[in-house]
Amino acid sequence: MTEQPTFERPQAGVDPTDGRGALLRASTTSQPHGADTPSCTPGAGALPVQARAGETPPAASGTTPASGTTTSSGMDDNPAGTGPEHSQPATAEPDTHRPRPVPEGIPLQPGAEPSDGPERRTGQSLSPGRPTPMRRDGDRLRFVGAATRRIARGLDLDEIVMGLCRATVPTFSDAILVYLRDPLPVGDERPVGPLVLRLRRTDRIPLERDLEDGILPVPVPDPSELGTIGTELCEVQPGSALAEVLRGVRPVFTDTPAARAALPELLGEGGEFAVPTGQRAILAPLRGRRRVIGAALFLRRPDRIAFEPDDLLVAAQLATHSALGIDKAVLYGREAYIADELQRTMLPETLPRPTGVRLASRYLPAAETARVGGDWYDAIPLPGSRVALVVGDVMGHSMTSAAIMGQLRTTAQTLAGLDLPPQEVLHHLDEQAQRLGTDRMATCLYAVYDPVAHRITIANAGHPPPVLLHLGGRAEVLRVPPGAPIGVGGVDFEAVELDAPAGATLLLYTDGLVESRLRDVWTGIEQLREKLAATAQLTGPDHPPPLEALCDEVLDMLGPGDRDDDIALLAARFDGIAPSDVAYWFLEPEEMAPGRARRLARRALSRWGMEEMSDSVELLVSEVVTNAVRYATRPITLRLLRTDVLRCEVGDDVPQLPRLRQARATDEGGRGLYLVNKLARRWGATRLSTGKVVWFELNRT
Repeated sequence: MTEQPTFERPQAGVDPTDGRGALLRASTTSQPHGADTPSCTPGAGALPVQARAGETPPAASGTTPASGTTTSSGMDDNPAGTGPEHSQPATAEPDTHRPRPVPEGIPLQPGAEPSDGPERRTGQSLSPGRPTPMRRDGDRLRFVGAATRRIARGLDLDEIVMGLCRATVPTFSDAILVYLRDPLPVGDERPVGPLVLRLRRTDRIPLERDLEDGILPVPVPDPSELGTIGTELCEVQPGSALAEVLRGVRPVFTDTPAARAALPELLGEGGEFAVPTGQRAILAPLRGRRRVIGAALFLRRPDRIAFEPDDLLVAAQLATHSALGIDKAVLYGREAYIADELQRTMLPETLPRPTGVRLASRYLPAAETARVGGDWYDAIPLPGSRVALVVGDVMGHSMTSAAIMGQLRTTAQTLAGLDLPPQEVLHHLDEQAQRLGTDRMATCLYAVYDPVAHRITIANAGHPPPVLLHLGGRAEVLRVPPGAPIGVGGVDFEAVELDAPAGATLLLYTDGLVESRLRDVWTGIEQLREKLAATAQLTGPDHPPPLEALCDEVLDMLGPGDRDDDIALLAARFDGIAPSDVAYWFLEPEEMAPGRARRLARRALSRWGMEEMSDSVELLVSEVVTNAVRYATRPITLRLLRTDVLRCEVGDDVPQLPRLRQARATDEGGRGLYLVNKLARRWGATRLSTGKVVWFELNRT
């Protein structure tokens, strides 16, 4: 006898009108007379396909068509006297929101044995060795769901295109060609050039297929024309057949007249003959949010079954998800590029090479997805061969933090150019932070190193203290008053002056190096001190470790869970300038000063064994001192420094900086700086709080 089918019953807790809540469609299968149990086909619990507005919804898997109706294959799927093909238990667990689909529905490849007779699912018998088509809606739904998940895993452009290829070959097609617009438009950009498609990726059936359950061997196809299809570039002419197909947005079979006319333009002359005839190729435009950004060509070998009309819907879903993913990947790539460029321009491109000190630096973002932050470092040359060392940290690691950091760094450079004391620089930075906003907080450490005096002056604004690595290998955390962070307002900053012996290394860093969720800041500082001491032991007590290698060793102390914040690191090796390489004098601002300056410079050069430079040095010293005497009211300073170059510095109490100008033939003056500019290796003028310093450098001979 034939069992009566049960009625549809919505699941508990699911609104019947909600398309997302699938109904449990339970029905029994008609059995031949004498059968004991009903026969169930795997995958009968798949979700029904929803129809678009104005269309007739397709019959769900497991339902019985009306009497006398036929399937898309033209055969009667419901002969008289038979019940539904698939059955499902009439009861379901009350806490189940939707039926769990059976992981089945991937079509078999040539040579694979079908696990279930295809004639049971389709009513047709397939010849041995042929793949089982996705005839059921559940098969297509499961495939589209798995494919879109694989495409959605990609974050950048290549990952998304690869996900499309790997998801469709060989499950949906034997080969695929993906064309993308070149260049790809970003966001709301309107391309002004012609539409050019570039072949981004091709894929064919590989030696083995990667499935979620494991590795499934696939027979290697014979060499065919599928591997030779496609050209590198294709320019879409306005009004052409390819342009019309792309404008239509919907996938089409290539046996249609429009698609057949578009293939030569896409694949090149003769390429259309390599495409299998019949409905074995689908051309699907890739449309982003506002425009067509490419096309995908799905191909099946002539010995494979042809695509069905429902496969056009599958291709449309794959093309839509891929195009939207590509759109987002391009936008993400642009944002990442902007973030990288912003961070790169905010930090110094190269460090200066001031006299008597060597520098090295490192910067690490908080994460790959947060490439900008508020940490910065800087090294600013100052008058008198001094150098300002700066490291700071603005709260957060976002675009806003980076923008504030850039403003504070620019302010610090301007204040350093005025040669203000470190505590005054921090005071003005605090005022600038308050002008930027009430919640603009930052920490900063500002230090000035004098290579002649071998001293360093440090002021701190709530920043972790620096660590000094001595030549003998002893690492010391410097005792610097912590101060309040920048942006608090109404606080004073205190500066301390410390010894900076030759061969010592000063390490300035941000809190991301020493503080994380796994350790507090003082534990991290102690670990940093021990790391520096251990690294110094490797090179011995008389040789400091190489500066670049030292920075790498410091960053190696970071564990997997220690990257909670971006990190800025600045290391300074103090070489200093020996007293025997410095000559310093005071000159009264009188007419005899230039002549006396020439004699003093000649004696110093003779003592250093550099008599061959006397003529050039005496000429330039005379010109610079003469210019200072003309305007100065207080004693003039003259200093010569012998390092890898010869440097001369002349200071006076006049803040106006000299400017290079072209003197006329009738002018009696104005040619001093012209001579300095022609003969000196470098020259410049720096304004001080008490006047200015004019300096020039000459190569040693």
